Amino acid sequence: MTMKPDRVVLIGVAGDSGCGKSTFLRRLTDLFGSELVTVICLDDYHSLDRKQRKETGITALDPRANNFDLMYEQINALKNGHSIDKPIYNHETGMLDPAERIDPNHIIVIEGLHPLYDERVRSLLDFSVYLDISDEVKVAWKIQRDMAERGHSYDDVMAAINSRKPDFTAYIDPQKEFADVVIQVLPTNLIKEDKERKILRVQMIQREGLSHFKPAFLFDEGSTINWIPCGRKLTCSYPGIKMHYGPDNYYGHEVSILEVDGQFENLEEVIYIERHLSSTSAKYQGELTHLLLQHREYPGSNNGTGLFQVLVGLKMREAYEKLTAKEAKIAVAAV
Repeated sequence: MTMKPDRVVLIGVAGDSGCGKSTFLRRLTDLFGSELVTVICLDDYHSLDRKQRKETGITALDPRANNFDLMYEQINALKNGHSIDKPIYNHETGMLDPAERIDPNHIIVIEGLHPLYDERVRSLLDFSVYLDISDEVKVAWKIQRDMAERGHSYDDVMAAINSRKPDFTAYIDPQKEFADVVIQVLPTNLIKEDKERKILRVQMIQREGLSHFKPAFLFDEGSTINWIPCGRKLTCSYPGIKMHYGPDNYYGHEVSILEVDGQFENLEEVIYIERHLSSTSAKYQGELTHLLLQHREYPGSNNGTGLFQVLVGLKMREAYEKLTAKEAKIAVAAV
């Protein structure tokens, strides 16, 4: 059993279903250790069960299907060191099960469709990330999964995607504006008219000017860099790898963008790229590569998705250590 924390650090992980939240959460738990982290799925705050949603025509993405007052009240209680009785949404039955007791932990991660939607909940967060899959990639992934693995027809898959789209555009997508980091997965620019979407271009959009977070950069902070690392030190098969770094503006905020287009043929060689990245928050040279290699079987490990998920994890660890050290100093000063 872990000791009761002096300071609960609250992390928000937002994004649509099927955008890689589960893999990212596994990476976070690997980094911090499962005993320090409690993950809360915000589906548990659905106020309408599956049958009621079907009857009313209100989707789970619609705020009307979620109890934000209870969400805020309970997340606020946890952050202030109090236990809660959290509802449970049963994904198998589509019903709400009896509540479970959740105690405060060192790190509480709230993940789901709406962690950044409600201003009150958002104000409690110490660090937030939004996982953003572009429409083209989302469609390709869903077609691949639902047709190949679940036997759905193409028309059924497209109908399911299109039925969610208006609510996704209205309520989920705008949350990107409030995230400290957005990991954006886009079609590659390395292959013209690529339809398979197996090669991806991934961006890590990092907000500037935050006290708990300093963006990572490539070569020279604040410059604009385009780099093709393929050659003697990095094995690249077709279509190669291209990296980009530079300042930009995103929803009116100053940001720094890191980008990897293409995929890594040999994960051990990622150390070469890591050596040219600065402000990674790694504790030793090669930690980023080591963490990627530790679970090379995780989806996205051979492209920018895995690299940036690990990098964001390291940034979250640094923020956690800063916030808890600050709290410890305050406690000592008060004695």
